[in-house]
Amino acid sequence: MTRDFSAFFDRYGWPTAKGRLPFCIGHRGASGHERENTLAAFRRAAELGAEMWELDTQLTGDGVVVVSHDDHLERVYGIDRRISEMTAAELAGLDGVDVPSFSQAAALARETGTGLYVELKAPETGIRCWRHLVEMNQRFACLGSFDTAQVRELRDASCDFPLSVLIRVGHDPHALGDEASADILHLCWERAGERPQDLVTESLMARAFEAGREIVLWHEERRTILDDLMTLPVLGICTDLPDLMRPPPIKEKALG
Repeated sequence: MTRDFSAFFDRYGWPTAKGRLPFCIGHRGASGHERENTLAAFRRAAELGAEMWELDTQLTGDGVVVVSHDDHLERVYGIDRRISEMTAAELAGLDGVDVPSFSQAAALARETGTGLYVELKAPETGIRCWRHLVEMNQRFACLGSFDTAQVRELRDASCDFPLSVLIRVGHDPHALGDEASADILHLCWERAGERPQDLVTESLMARAFEAGREIVLWHEERRTILDDLMTLPVLGICTDLPDLMRPPPIKEKALG
């Protein structure tokens, strides 16, 4: 099965000459090399050849969107504080904590020519991220969430960026796609056994494509599985290790 993505790229104003498909989407940046969801992780992912970064959004107590998977800082930073209970200034003032604002991450994406695959965690972050991207005329981006209500909120607000719904193992991707009115089905099936790629069937893909939807796949760091995924007609694949998908420039030059 082959896939022509030109209509999707034209519709959303994505760059047509950026890298190659499936896109390598650095999961929380190059989180296999650097601390997740930091500017260092995002820059490293760009250096390793990722066309996009997956990043997560939280909201400070004074309404600033920041980039962090968790509201609580314990897991990543060992600090018993919550982002939602601090101002942006208080968060920025914590020693040893490196939680960038969404605007900082977006600026780095513009600098490096990298796309943003934004996973909305905290409610109310979607509209704010969308407005910022519009203000900066930054088209190479996608907004999505496990929370279908957040995706639907953007659709109902006439968001003109591609919208993604994230889907756990065992859930019906097509039903959730309909519920969220999503453009992209993001299959988060990295824990679906030793060969999760077998779940991405021809019939699943055909039904998604017939409904006008693209597919993005889970973060994968197992070489043999990733090799199989890269042969599929999907828009992108997430990974903690972008260098598994994108050979270094010297190797590409030698092959070219």
